[in-house]
Amino acid sequence: MRRLSVVLLLVTAVSVAAQEQAQPEDPAADDDIVTALMSGDLFLGLRGRYEFVDDDGFEKDANATTTRLRLNYRTGSWKNLTGFVEFDHVFNVLLTDYNSGAGTSPGKTEYPVIADPDGSDLNQLYLDYAFDPKWNLRVGRQRILLDNQRFVGGVGWRQNEQTFDAVTATTTALENTTIFYSYVGQVRRVFGQAVSAGQANVDTHLLNARFDLADDWSVTPYVYRIDDDDTPAFSTLTIGARAKGSLSIGASKLDLLAEYAAQSDSGNAPVSYSADYYHLTATWAVASGLSFGLGFESLGGHSNPGKAFRTPLATLHAFNGWADKFLATPDSGLNDLYLSAKLPVGKWSLVAVYHDFAADIGGDGYGDEFDVSASRKFTDRYGLLLKGAFFSADSGSAFTDTTKLWVMLTAEY
Repeated sequence: MRRLSVVLLLVTAVSVAAQEQAQPEDPAADDDIVTALMSGDLFLGLRGRYEFVDDDGFEKDANATTTRLRLNYRTGSWKNLTGFVEFDHVFNVLLTDYNSGAGTSPGKTEYPVIADPDGSDLNQLYLDYAFDPKWNLRVGRQRILLDNQRFVGGVGWRQNEQTFDAVTATTTALENTTIFYSYVGQVRRVFGQAVSAGQANVDTHLLNARFDLADDWSVTPYVYRIDDDDTPAFSTLTIGARAKGSLSIGASKLDLLAEYAAQSDSGNAPVSYSADYYHLTATWAVASGLSFGLGFESLGGHSNPGKAFRTPLATLHAFNGWADKFLATPDSGLNDLYLSAKLPVGKWSLVAVYHDFAADIGGDGYGDEFDVSASRKFTDRYGLLLKGAFFSADSGSAFTDTTKLWVMLTAEY
């Protein structure tokens, strides 16, 4: 009830403010509303994908051909109010030999998980109120992407996206500063609303402030408090900061990132714990799109189970290898040393990444992984992606050799 009261209070405040601005004076107010509703932007997107998974821990290989149809519409502005709605429909085409996860495909547990269940979803539905050029209030179901999405993201790689029922305030009122705060009451996960794992009732506060400094440098402190009613182990308090910037070296550029976060239990968490997070990267952009990167990421572990650093709201596929072997942090933690290279070849963009994975506690090896992708655009509307992930488990580890392959086509109108 407390969460509901907060949301209703904020929604009421927005409504009152809008009504005050819409008072008399303009006899054409009704016509303005119609104009705003009819003069918006319509988007239609199609994303078709073939995914193959060979995981030695499962009896059978997984093959899936899925398609996502996305339709959204943003209205024009009326009295500083703007609306947005987005529908997604995911359906299978031809190949359905896979486990879509979390009980969404009963009877297919002999297959590895490809977390793309079919179904329809009201992905986003929110109202923006820009009561000042430097202030915006957003109320409703929305996408939240913070920084590189390591802690809060939309899980955009999966066909059904993760979104949030939230009230969000953003301001740039302070010079060279962007402050973001969101209160989240529910997380709508990638598994859809047909299963309990598809949604989580939470009492979550997200505070993120970016301070832009001279010479392309910025510092971003953040505080994320999650109290998850449905999965208490996800109830965490994470306090951290990231610094990033660039150095010019002749005709080339060196991009640097350093991040640290401390995490502890919060709310109804079943255990008391504390764990640390570190991330350091350096990317050298040579010329014409060619770049090389070196990075180290560490999610702290513990000698006792259930006390490792966790990221329950993250876009996980973007980190620790595309084979998705570390969607949950092992109890002993995770150290990920990685090398990357990007190379443009004609209209193609080629990417290669190598990871070496080991435990944070004890240093035992988990395995290594090689990821590669090739992508290109055909005009501004069509795209093609070819992608592969090849994970080799170390002998004696709890992991299994895994190969994943993707072919993805996109169209946007």
